[in-house]
Amino acid sequence: MTVATQLAASFLLLALSLPAWCAKKVDLDYHVRLLPQSDQAEVRVSVSQGSAVRSLNFDLGRDGDYSDFKADGQWKVTGRRGLWQPSADKASLTYRVRLTHARKPGLYDTRMTPNWALLRGEDLVPTAHLDQQDGIELVSRLVFELPTGWKSVETAWPRIGKQKFRIDNVSRLFDRPTGWMLAGNLGSRRLRLGDTDVTVASPKGQGMRRMEVLTLLTFVWPQVEAAFPRHPAKLLIVGAGDPMRRGAYSSHDSIYLNSRTPLVSENGSSPLIREVVQAMGRFKDHDSSDWISEGLGEYYAIELLRRAGGITDERYAAIRARLTRDGKDVITLRGEHLSAAGVARAVVVLQELDREIRVKTHNKRSLDDLAQAVMRTNSITTAEFVQLAERVIGESSVVLDSKLLR
Repeated sequence: MTVATQLAASFLLLALSLPAWCAKKVDLDYHVRLLPQSDQAEVRVSVSQGSAVRSLNFDLGRDGDYSDFKADGQWKVTGRRGLWQPSADKASLTYRVRLTHARKPGLYDTRMTPNWALLRGEDLVPTAHLDQQDGIELVSRLVFELPTGWKSVETAWPRIGKQKFRIDNVSRLFDRPTGWMLAGNLGSRRLRLGDTDVTVASPKGQGMRRMEVLTLLTFVWPQVEAAFPRHPAKLLIVGAGDPMRRGAYSSHDSIYLNSRTPLVSENGSSPLIREVVQAMGRFKDHDSSDWISEGLGEYYAIELLRRAGGITDERYAAIRARLTRDGKDVITLRGEHLSAAGVARAVVVLQELDREIRVKTHNKRSLDDLAQAVMRTNSITTAEFVQLAERVIGESSVVLDSKLLR
């Protein structure tokens, strides 16, 4: 074969292989117009080339949050599912979604007021099954249209314009907005910690202690980085006061913190650090193994404060005694929703496991190694957790050979 023939063959093979690694990019845009007068957002989902998407099959839930659908192409609702088959050219699906959700009368999980909205991106665009053409890569963006007088919007996604964000989740085929979001007349503080840009934001007048939040994170962050090798490029912390739900709750690279929730509780745990750990670790479990994610979150909410010097040895001993006392009547850790006593018992188990790992590996390994292994799984069961622990230790675990886990 001559050199010219070899080159021709190489170019032919390259041309044939292009679709496999050079996907055609198609824009998938989310335009959100906030409508405080009706407690809704109008959402427009647009595809620059409708023929690239065979269908999007949405889960619309049961309580009528989504309404007023208008579509280019075919739209059909069956039960709680909505099937959109876009028209061939540029196509859009438009609908309205209710934003305020009350946990009970007068206590809100998410809320829209005349001056601000605190919401979850998951509510803007429902989960959906995407059926797309081969060789297509959807490039997703989110843009907000704010009411008159509203100044800004914050999300955990990279900002690419004044009210515009890039949505890119490598673990999902269908990129949609997720995480806590906040819009309106806001007060915010920003700081770079390690490789992460941290923003603390709240509506003005809500009593959010933004500088205290940043100070605690600055104090603990070196220990967070040492324990968890995966750090988000951006971390958003949003907050508001009553009548918003008390406590702290994490979502995609973001945390909600009620402005009246203490940064460090009387029991020695930090609700904020617990949710930072959950945002970093993204621990997920199944098969009645909720004790793993709940236990790891609470364990590190105490442990990282201790490592940073915020808890003395005497205080740590008192915390451990309290956890032991609170969880003494727990007979099993298996279940989908762990009680407060169950969480206390799970933390004690993890403390004992950390000690066992350190002793058996001569301080070469710790629970951090096991937590990092859990981070690399999509979701874990109790049996798989025990197997991972045995790999870290190099032998079976006495602590995990317990009736609590059977």
